[in-house]
Amino acid sequence: MNLSLFAISGATGQTGSAVASTLLQHGHSVRVLVRNAAKAAAWAARGAEVMETDFADADSLARGLNGAVGAYFINPPDYHSSDMFASAQRMGEVWCRAMERSGVESLVALSSVGAHLASGTGNIYTTHLLEQTLGSLRADVHFVRAAWFMENWAGALAVATKDGVLPSFLAPLDRSIAMVSASDIGRVCAETLMAGANAPRITELHGPKEYSPNDVAAAVSAVLKRDVSPVGVPESDWGATLGKWGFSAHAIETWGEMVRGFNSGHIVFEGGTCTPAFGTMDFVDAAKVMNSKGK
Repeated sequence: MNLSLFAISGATGQTGSAVASTLLQHGHSVRVLVRNAAKAAAWAARGAEVMETDFADADSLARGLNGAVGAYFINPPDYHSSDMFASAQRMGEVWCRAMERSGVESLVALSSVGAHLASGTGNIYTTHLLEQTLGSLRADVHFVRAAWFMENWAGALAVATKDGVLPSFLAPLDRSIAMVSASDIGRVCAETLMAGANAPRITELHGPKEYSPNDVAAAVSAVLKRDVSPVGVPESDWGATLGKWGFSAHAIETWGEMVRGFNSGHIVFEGGTCTPAFGTMDFVDAAKVMNSKGK
């Protein structure tokens, strides 16, 4: 028996797909909101409702939200935009208008470690803006602040597979930070949705342990069954490296500020009244998943 209907954005991505899968496993009805319905045929096959949605249009988004008791919001940084902060602000405002028109009772928004900070966080500042904007809603709004994504290492894992070295923006190589898998993020966000008004206002999601680039290299080495050495990417090379990935000049600047924030220890969880949570997937298992997808 389907218990409640939830509207999920980002279901064709990493965290959104984990949210939708978790909800379906618990017997709930799921409506995935997508830009292109043809790319979400697999969700229809699993019993989810698929609705093509224009996320820049509040009326279109409100139609996607209508009838749902809760919704999942994700706004990945637009690394191709000339101003990702303006893009995030617009997205938050559209979601606010759509939420008010739809009458959805609760919203779970993916945020980030460091979202409480107003400066020195690079592209994480998009989540600071979104928390401020979405926090004005009359509905119950819950933010899940995730640690550094384990999946951020997917590109480096491809290099390790080919060359036996693991390039790292994070430094020093023996310094550990919180890292969490996308599957754990999606699961916790789904659990927050199902808890509704009883869920914490702000959840700060760690992984099962902290990892350094050295630890990551050891995990990747175990998965690839070959020696893998971590190598720091000099800051002077960051721009050229990110440019190869298609980042705009603004995205290169903000990514660099974010990495410097992690490396200096500026970007950390807020703590205080925020509720801590912990993922269960360790980096070896996450690397196995990334490796299988890369083949």
